[in-house]
Amino acid sequence: MTVIGTNFAGVTTVDFGSNSTATFTVISAKKISVVWPPGTGTVAITAVTLGGTSPTSSSDQFTYG
Repeated sequence: MTVIGTNFAGVTTVDFGSNSTATFTVISAKKISVVWPPGTGTVAITAVTLGGTSPTSSSDQFTYG
């Protein structure tokens, strides 16, 4: 799937709730391609850089289905 946002340069990890994805590619500063990790329910997607973790909001929710 493609995650759209901002400031993705330097992303080291993409998390789906408490689960990190092992497979992601930063396409640009505004797009990341990810393969989501196993999980259930609705979780926040966050991007982690050396500067910290992105804040969560209602627009970053992912629902496993």
